[in-house]
Amino acid sequence: MTTLIIHPKDASTKFLEIVYHNIPNKTVITGGVSKEILVKEIENHQRIMLMGHGTGFGLFSVGQFKNTNGYIIDSSMVDLLKQKKENVFIWCNADQFVLRHQLTGFYTGMFISEVGEANYCGLPETQQEEVDESNFLFVNKLGDYINNNNHIIYNSIIKEYGMLLPQNKIAAYNHQRLYLSTEPK
Repeated sequence: MTTLIIHPKDASTKFLEIVYHNIPNKTVITGGVSKEILVKEIENHQRIMLMGHGTGFGLFSVGQFKNTNGYIIDSSMVDLLKQKKENVFIWCNADQFVLRHQLTGFYTGMFISEVGEANYCGLPETQQEEVDESNFLFVNKLGDYINNNNHIIYNSIIKEYGMLLPQNKIAAYNHQRLYLSTEPK
C-alpha cells in the first residue's frame, strides 16, 4: 500500500512524526506545494494520512503551503478523500470534517496535545508532564499499529492507549474522542 502523509511543518505537532516513522512506501509532504500538486499526490496514493492542527472545516496549512485559504485540506478535497477507505485524520475536531463529508477512516475529535488546549477544554491546572505522557503513549501505540487496517488500529489504540486512563485526565479526555468510520453515514 502507498501512503501519503500530509503533516504541515509545525514545532507543536512534530511529535506526530513517530506515527509514520515505520510506514513503508510513504510520501511525506510538510509544505511547499500548491493544492493542485497535492491533488495529484492524493490521486496517486492508496491511503491518506492527515495530521496537525485544524478545525471542523479542515487541516490548517499553518503557512507551509502555497495559495491556500488557511486550510491545506478542506471541502475542495472531499471527492478525492472519498475514494480512499483507510484514511487517518488526526487534528482537533477532525470528526466534524469526517462526519460532515461522510468520509471513512480512523479520526479524532477535539484532541488535547498542548497545555493551552487542556485549559480551553475545561481541564485547568494541567501539567506539561501529563500532556507529554498522553502524547507519547498515543503516538507510539498508533505507530505500532499504523501498518494495519483501520479496524485493527482503532481497536488496538482504544485498548492500549486506554490503559493510561486511570492516571491521566488528558488521555481520558482524548480517548473518548477517537473514532472509526467504515461506511459513509
